[in-house]
Amino acid sequence: MHATGPFSNLSDARAIAELNDRSREIFRQIVESYLMTGEPVGSRHLSRILPMTLSPASIRNVMADLEAAGLIFAPHTSAGRLPTEIGLRFFVDAMLEIGDVSADERARIEAQMRAAASGHTMESALAEASALLSGVSRGAGVVVTSKSNARLKHIEFVRLDPTRALVVLVSEDGSVENRLLDLPAGLPAGALTEAGNFLNARIQGKTLGDLKQEIVLRREEMERALDALTAKLVEAGLATTVGPADSRQLIVRGQANLLDDLKAVEDLERIRLLFSDLETQTDVIDLLSRAEGGEGVRIFIGSENKLFSLSGSSMIAAPFRDGNQKIVGVLGVIGPTRLNYARIVPMVDYTAKVISRILEQGH
Repeated sequence: MHATGPFSNLSDARAIAELNDRSREIFRQIVESYLMTGEPVGSRHLSRILPMTLSPASIRNVMADLEAAGLIFAPHTSAGRLPTEIGLRFFVDAMLEIGDVSADERARIEAQMRAAASGHTMESALAEASALLSGVSRGAGVVVTSKSNARLKHIEFVRLDPTRALVVLVSEDGSVENRLLDLPAGLPAGALTEAGNFLNARIQGKTLGDLKQEIVLRREEMERALDALTAKLVEAGLATTVGPADSRQLIVRGQANLLDDLKAVEDLERIRLLFSDLETQTDVIDLLSRAEGGEGVRIFIGSENKLFSLSGSSMIAAPFRDGNQKIVGVLGVIGPTRLNYARIVPMVDYTAKVISRILEQGH
C-alpha cells in the first residue's frame, strides 16, 4: 500500500515510533471506536473495553501522551478524544489490519463487472464499478479514465455540408464518439472515403494516441498514398479526436450515501463542502491521477491533499491497466475520514484487478 507523507516533522514520527504496547492499544481503541461511531472516546469507556486492566486515571495519562505526540485531540464539546489526521495516517500505515475479500464477494464483483461490460460499453462497466464501491463503502464511488485509451475498431468521415464533416469513432468496447471537423476548401469528392480507408487499414487494436503517433511517423508514406488535401484531412481528423481538454472523464456514483450517516450540523457542512469538491471535476481528476503513480492502493487523508482540506475527507484509490499493462485509469472511494479502511482497501484493490482483467481479455 502506498501513501502520501504522514508526518509534519521528524519529532512526531519519533514519538509515534516509541509508543509502547499499552499506548498503542489505547490509541487503537480510540481510532477503531471513531471509525465505527464517529464519536469521541473517554477514559471511562476505554477502561471497560480494553483487553488489559487499567484505571481511568492511568488511561488519562496515556491519552495526554498521545495528545502530545499529535495523534489524538479533544473536541471542545467533549471530554473524550478523537484521532487527528496524523493519528489516522499512522493507524492506516502502521496498525491497520486489512481484511480479505470473501469468495462470495469476489464472485459477485466479477459477475457484476462482466455483465456490465458484456454487450455494453466499457464505460458502463466502469460506472457499475463506481456504483458497487459506493454501495460497499457508503461513500461516493469514483472512476477516472482516459477517453483516448479505448481500442479502435472503425473510423469514418461523414460529410454534413460542403465545409463540415463528422468524424465517427467506433471502439472495440462498442462505444461510439462523434467529433465535428472543418473541411479544407477544394477537397476532392472521394477524399472522405479515401481518408477513412487509409486509417481503417492501420487501426486494428490501436488507441487514438497510438494511431496519431503512427501517422506522424509515417507522414511520408501517407503523402505518397494520398493527395495533399486528403492527407491534411487525416491529420485534422485525428487532431480533433485527441483533444487534451476532455481526454479524461470522471464518473461519480452514490453521492447520496454521504448524507445517510450524519451525526451533527458540522457533518452536514462537511458533506456540503465535499459535494462542492466533487463538482470541481478537474481537481478530483488530478487527485485520482496521483494514484496512477504506483502499484496497488493509495490512501489520501484529509488536508494531506488540498482538495479535501476543508471537507476533511479521505480517498482510497487504485489504478487499473489494459492488456499491455499500461495504466489507463483509476477507481476508488471518497468519503469521510472515518471510512472503513480495513474493508474498503481490499475491495478497491480487487475491483481494480477485475477491471484490468476485463480490459486485458477484451471482455
